[in-house]
Amino acid sequence: MPDYPIIAAVDLGSNSFRLQIARVVEGALFPLDSLKETVRLGAGLDASGSLTPDAQQQAIEALSRFGERLRGLPVECVRAVATNTFRVAKNASVFLPQAEAALGFPIEVIAGREEARLIYIGAAHSLPATRDKRLVVDIGGGSTELITGSHFRIFRTESVPMGCVSWSLRFFPDGVITSERLAEAELAARGMLLSLVPDFNHEQWQRAVGTSGTARSIADILELNDFSALGITREGMDKLRQHILAAGHVDKVQLNGLRADRRPVLPGGFAIMMAVFDMLRVERMGVTFGALRDGVLYDLVGRQSEHDIRHRSVEQFQRRYHVDPYQAERVAILAGKLFTRMVADDAVGAHRLSMAAALHEVGRSIAHASYHKHSAYILLHADMPGFSKREQALLARLVLAHRGGLGKLGDDMIDLVEWSAILALRLATIFCRSRTDIDLPLLRCEANSKQFLLELDSAWLEANPLTAYALTEEVNAWQNIGMKLVVS
Repeated sequence: MPDYPIIAAVDLGSNSFRLQIARVVEGALFPLDSLKETVRLGAGLDASGSLTPDAQQQAIEALSRFGERLRGLPVECVRAVATNTFRVAKNASVFLPQAEAALGFPIEVIAGREEARLIYIGAAHSLPATRDKRLVVDIGGGSTELITGSHFRIFRTESVPMGCVSWSLRFFPDGVITSERLAEAELAARGMLLSLVPDFNHEQWQRAVGTSGTARSIADILELNDFSALGITREGMDKLRQHILAAGHVDKVQLNGLRADRRPVLPGGFAIMMAVFDMLRVERMGVTFGALRDGVLYDLVGRQSEHDIRHRSVEQFQRRYHVDPYQAERVAILAGKLFTRMVADDAVGAHRLSMAAALHEVGRSIAHASYHKHSAYILLHADMPGFSKREQALLARLVLAHRGGLGKLGDDMIDLVEWSAILALRLATIFCRSRTDIDLPLLRCEANSKQFLLELDSAWLEANPLTAYALTEEVNAWQNIGMKLVVS
């Protein structure tokens, strides 16, 4: 990592898109620039759950502006994360490549609990270093994240699919605010939180903290209108309720501190915050400016050092699923050597292959038969801190492909780099089948279009007939999908 590098985080939320750029000096972040676009992407979902053309166009235009500001930064210094609307939109897979082209960088669609983890990291870096147990609440545009932790240690993370945009559209679609509508919105939000009460009630924490737009907006309104002296209080929320009910419509709500871009989503955000206060028995909530994008920046710093959370996740999964670490290391080392001989200078691909090799046997804890399918399912669907959904899907595909027929990969667009990683992992598991340290002959491995070449000592092959037979089967497996593996 160069001295004084510049890094950037892009937060593609359901209400707004944000870009934050910072300089890293001895592990500390010094903000350089920030941009915000109130895209309200969550409101761009049609009745079928797909993003409308207008919503897509507005998002593309915002991302293009971000892309200009990011131009020239190395890809490893930029991390873009997309949240709830990208998670739920039916046509997200079609829209995502267009969005990435406009931004000029990959976009990670992150799971709700990963979003919660990053939010807590951002909040923790902006709060005093105390041993108090905290409840951090982030009411976004499409989801609400709840986290308990102390200092930088996280105890529990949850994500609930309700946000200020989605709740405002659902219960106040025309902007009309009535006591019946508000009561219905609060009741629905309480229902969403009911199952989380045992893990997040007031006995599990000592201090409640709100972060992101809704919490900061409500706190500003309460303080600037003398509804609350500091932060968000139950008394202040009751006064705010009376005020917005008296107004009767979002356009008629006149409050100090209420920005124009927050006005349409105020009633939905208020209903969710009130439900949090009621269900978790919160009396007072402080507010911090540290949020998702700050967490992304600090996590990016960790990825470029020895503190990559993904490594800890891999180790935790190995322990949880009783993976043999020595076998995983054997396979990872050999697969890495074979991959680098086929593909030069691809650190990202090599790192992904290493993690796949470390986790390729997690499914054995379920069943020995077809364990690779169980492994792939776990990696695809489990919560893996530090990993995006795309990263998990790539890991799952590598693990699924490491044994058995290759036709199960279907018509997925797989490039030569990924095919090389698949072959490297398959060969490594073949050569390491004895699960002991063995002396292998000098291996030469090359990749070229749809043909792979593996050269090794013929005398060694004669002395190891089981491996020789497995390599013959491997040649047939590649031939069955129209690709060629030559073993000589």
